[in-house]
Amino acid sequence: MVKPSARTIKFSALQIAYVAVCAATVTAGKMALSSIPNVEVVSLLLAAYGYCFGLLGVLASFVFCAVEMLIWGVGSWVILYFIYWPLLTAAFALFGKAGVKNRILIPLFACAATTFFGVLSSLIDTGLFTGFHEMFWQRFAIIYVRGASFYITQIVCNAVTFTLLFFPFTSLLRRLTPAKLMHIKKQKSGSRGEKTRENSLNCIVIK
Repeated sequence: MVKPSARTIKFSALQIAYVAVCAATVTAGKMALSSIPNVEVVSLLLAAYGYCFGLLGVLASFVFCAVEMLIWGVGSWVILYFIYWPLLTAAFALFGKAGVKNRILIPLFACAATTFFGVLSSLIDTGLFTGFHEMFWQRFAIIYVRGASFYITQIVCNAVTFTLLFFPFTSLLRRLTPAKLMHIKKQKSGSRGEKTRENSLNCIVIK
């Protein structure tokens, strides 16, 4: 059996630490705004973590969902969380991988995803609590309209936060994070004619 090198062990520990920190900040952000109905920062944080960290961000979304279940118990929302939040994070991971930096597309997609959150939530509640028998869509419409004010608040909240904060926050993450953990490429530094080399963390060092 081949033993992992010390460098591999340290890098794996760093990955685990980043997943834990990402999940913890999402939980803390949710708790901080829990007194204001549907004004939330979870969407912004998970989207940014997926955009910058890729799979690590998706793993953080699963950890966040598991922690929420430990705090609040089990309900219909558990199904919603374990479907929606990893999907949202994975979608932004694809945006990051593709290098999407459109300041209009990102907020629009966030608002569309938030709209889907309300639809998915109502679909799950309608199916679990009233069954999948006749007049399903009529019952779905009633449940959805009942929560429409909350969904609209959430959409407006994310329209503002993604427009103003998404790119400054992801830029900050790029500056603070070791290159090997990044899902997207860091901008290279150094003027023309200067020789550069990579250290063990893929950071640029000017010789």
